[in-house]
Amino acid sequence: MSTPSLRRRVVVRGVVQGVGFRPYLYGLATELALIGHVTNTPEGVVAEVEGSVAAVAQFCDRIAVQAPPLARVESVHHQELPATGGEAFTILASRGDGPARTLVSPDTATCTDCLAELADPADRRHRHPFVNCTHCGPRFTIVTGVPYDRAHTTMAGFAMCADCAREYGDPADRRFHAQPVACPQCGPRLRLIGAGAVGDPVAEARALLARGAILAVKGLGGYHLACDAANAEAVTLLRRRKARGDKPFAVMARSADDAEHLVRLGPEERRLLEDPARPVVLLRRRVADALQAVAPGSPDLGVMLPYTPVHHLLLGLPGDPDGPRLLVMTSGNSAGEPIVTDDAEALERLAHLADAWLTHDRPIHVPCDDSVVRVCDGRPLLIRRSRGYAPLPVPLPLPVRPALAVGGDLKNAFCLGSGRRAWLSAHIGDMDDLRTQHAFERAVGQLESITGVRPETLAADRHPGYRSTGWAERNAAGRTVVHVQHHHAHVAAAMAEHGLDGGRPVIGVAFDGTGHGDDGAVWGGEFLLADYDGFTRFGHLAYVPLPGGDATVRRPYRMALAHLRAAGLDRSADLACTAACPADELRLLERQLERNLNCVPTSSMGRLFDAVSSLAGVCHRAGYEAQAAVELESAALRAPAGDTTAYAFALPSAQDVVRADPAPVLAAIVRDLRAGAGREAVAARFHRGVADLVHRMCLRARERHGLETVALTGGVFANTLLSSACAAALREDGFTVLRHHLVPPNDGGLALGQLMVAERRLMVAARARTTH
Repeated sequence: MSTPSLRRRVVVRGVVQGVGFRPYLYGLATELALIGHVTNTPEGVVAEVEGSVAAVAQFCDRIAVQAPPLARVESVHHQELPATGGEAFTILASRGDGPARTLVSPDTATCTDCLAELADPADRRHRHPFVNCTHCGPRFTIVTGVPYDRAHTTMAGFAMCADCAREYGDPADRRFHAQPVACPQCGPRLRLIGAGAVGDPVAEARALLARGAILAVKGLGGYHLACDAANAEAVTLLRRRKARGDKPFAVMARSADDAEHLVRLGPEERRLLEDPARPVVLLRRRVADALQAVAPGSPDLGVMLPYTPVHHLLLGLPGDPDGPRLLVMTSGNSAGEPIVTDDAEALERLAHLADAWLTHDRPIHVPCDDSVVRVCDGRPLLIRRSRGYAPLPVPLPLPVRPALAVGGDLKNAFCLGSGRRAWLSAHIGDMDDLRTQHAFERAVGQLESITGVRPETLAADRHPGYRSTGWAERNAAGRTVVHVQHHHAHVAAAMAEHGLDGGRPVIGVAFDGTGHGDDGAVWGGEFLLADYDGFTRFGHLAYVPLPGGDATVRRPYRMALAHLRAAGLDRSADLACTAACPADELRLLERQLERNLNCVPTSSMGRLFDAVSSLAGVCHRAGYEAQAAVELESAALRAPAGDTTAYAFALPSAQDVVRADPAPVLAAIVRDLRAGAGREAVAARFHRGVADLVHRMCLRARERHGLETVALTGGVFANTLLSSACAAALREDGFTVLRHHLVPPNDGGLALGQLMVAERRLMVAARARTTH
């Protein structure tokens, strides 16, 4: 009796191209004695398998369970087909017809197998700077289209040699259909430009670094500027050339063990460091002044591990005693500009920054900065979501029509949405720079190309002066543009990443530096009762004048003086903020405040952190965004143990919209400073006071409205000391607390919230039209 034969068409969606999925299915089908074929298509990997009923069922059951390490299987759909017979299972050429529904993998750190080849003198890829396989290497930054095949990458111009072609075509080989496959004979070429380079590029680059030179190094998503992190003179030179002020640099270490003497490494921190995404991980310093030139004033040191073969060669392979142990690795750009990706542009734009260029001839199709993450209460907190994470989608709690949310103007990242997926771009940057705006446009085109999303709607911030908003309005081309209030978008982003459907409002605590308010003021210390439909402003920090806009952001002493005046406190000469303000500027500032000239009211918690930082004598001039707040957090972490004092905000009980008055906090700080309290004690008491304010306001919101869920969002909640204190107090009182883990709490996550609010608004409008 013959065994009944069954044939099924199987469609696998998710990250299933460029990660060894076809050879995996080939091996699985061969093991189960199935016939048929598999191919890449824009909708995913499609296989037809035929054999015994049990074998076909087992094939379908094992697809997701045993998938390759870089694969992410979102769905497996199959349907029965008539049996056709055949002799073998084969891999067919990719098909390019139909809408794109597959997912492109992020760039991934060099795997252990490739590292072993890199270090093996007997291997033909020994010290090959571009060794990769289906488990590692470039993906997102080289993809020009889907399906993901070599012809749709920037490797298209490199013809495979006979050996690489044999590996590429061998289903038993680790490089079977690995699109960036290459070797010293046929792959990209590394070269060193400048400094009289004539020999081995890596050896000469290492010699330059040892002599204190600054090197431009071409990576996966752009150029880095590198120098020896242990050479304080080189670090200071790089800081001066880049006009970076005191903004911290990140360092690259050979291994987690090589950084452990500098920073505290718990299990989650080590896991993040060693993850294939290889983000920069912000780690608490063990010694406050360790590598002081690298990150002055910061409680953290940003550390990452090598993620390309070039990085491993520069730092040294296992058994290599020479070479730097730690390298500064910072984005290859001038302050405020996007990262450089083009080789000719690198020679021009980095000429005043670098002494030499370690580059290669594999083009970068899309810029992609390093991701930045820290650990808060044992869980990851993304500060910048970029290389290693983009373009993986965030699942949505509700389906959305095809839309593009353009994000904000600081830390810009945009978002494409369709169905139940939202694709966030890599970090774009600050939209003030024209080059950044051009990079934004190119990135939009690339992400639309690889996702197949054709936006019918554009979502943007309500700020009339935002360049991102202006771009949306200029590029609407008949599409609807939905404007979303800044802090509403922050809260909606937190709701979306936690899977809330919006059926019940949350208490949204949105703390940041700047957001355009509905009343024309600068908001930023907000307590909102919000869902995707809209929000009610339950409370906020009491308004104080913001004199001079950006000038005050850069000079926190101005904010301190404005807060003192609003609180009715004397700005006497014994206060650090008064002493920091030049006499002429102080007189002008006082007249400006008296006459309310160019003074926009602000409720910003970020600006209050600035004010307290200067008042306490911690930071008077900010050379980078949030410097005053970062250094205030650092001071609080150094406070003596045992003090539990918390400054108290005034909360009037009769107000419909509760205005939390910081005047008592400022008065208490002045008293403590005059009584001899150190800046560390003041900083810690202020942090506890803000956490107490959040707790009290949420209790009041629950009493009035019966809400139990709190979303903590906005850039201020990148402060883990504050975030942890707020969450602990709220949970102790029975609240469910939402904090960001998939997207940043800052404006890098804003577009996700814009997307959800825009969809809901359009849906409500469509229902209204149908009803009438």
